[in-house]
Amino acid sequence: MKRHHKWIFGSFSSIVVIFMISSGILIYMLFVSQNLNYNELSTDIAETQSNINTLTETLVETKDALEETIETLNIKIDSEITSIDKEVNLLKASAGEDFSGIVEDSISSVVTIRTDVGQGTGFIIVDNGYIVTNAHVLAGGSEIQVLTYEQDVINANFIGYNSELDIALIKIPGDYNELILGDSDDLQIGEKVIAIGNPLGLQFSVSQGIISAIHREGINKIDAYIQTDAALNPGNSGGPLINEEGKVIGINNFKIGSSESLGFALESNYIKTTVNRISTEVLNQSLL
Repeated sequence: MKRHHKWIFGSFSSIVVIFMISSGILIYMLFVSQNLNYNELSTDIAETQSNINTLTETLVETKDALEETIETLNIKIDSEITSIDKEVNLLKASAGEDFSGIVEDSISSVVTIRTDVGQGTGFIIVDNGYIVTNAHVLAGGSEIQVLTYEQDVINANFIGYNSELDIALIKIPGDYNELILGDSDDLQIGEKVIAIGNPLGLQFSVSQGIISAIHREGINKIDAYIQTDAALNPGNSGGPLINEEGKVIGINNFKIGSSESLGFALESNYIKTTVNRISTEVLNQSLL
């Protein structure tokens, strides 16, 4: 091989070697650069995920705090509405000492109860027709009929009773206005009350009086009775004793012999407990 051919071949070889080395260095640099970028990207992704988790926790905490605030506001609003309703009811009652406003709102929920051996009074405690009365009103009867304030005569179904507290539960079909039970633990001696019933067959009669005593012992030896001077006569049994807020605080139960101003009504908290016990045993559900 001639001298100039060797020089050309050598130069070409050198160029190839230099190119290969340069290419290797470039590829290595690209690899290192990509690896660095990947590590930085992984770090950014981890930081972003951490930020997302933190933001999610913050949003959950904010949501919980907002729900608590809304619940607090709703409770406050409901409390204020209840307070306003209470004041309105008290004003209606005090506007006329004869309880005309309360009677107007309550009397449509009171019913006459008739059996083939006698009659008494009851009142609607659930708007789908559940009625509470005294068990002795139904004693000995084989049929139960209810006369509503609208003068409708409806056959009633017997649900159950409690003999110790003289409470019975019956039901009629239809939708009605119910009476609300008050808290008898809040009763005060001297409070004005009214009794609605059917004394001596005089339908939907109203008598007025005060609470003379509370937690009196009954015939059953239980301290569960309100003493009132509101006139109670045969036929009043099972009717409601209503306070100035229009709530039932007792169910008229008995009077002592021929004595005047000595009527007794089972306190409302005992009514609620007994009705729920009867409905749970028979219907597998509490009504009140």
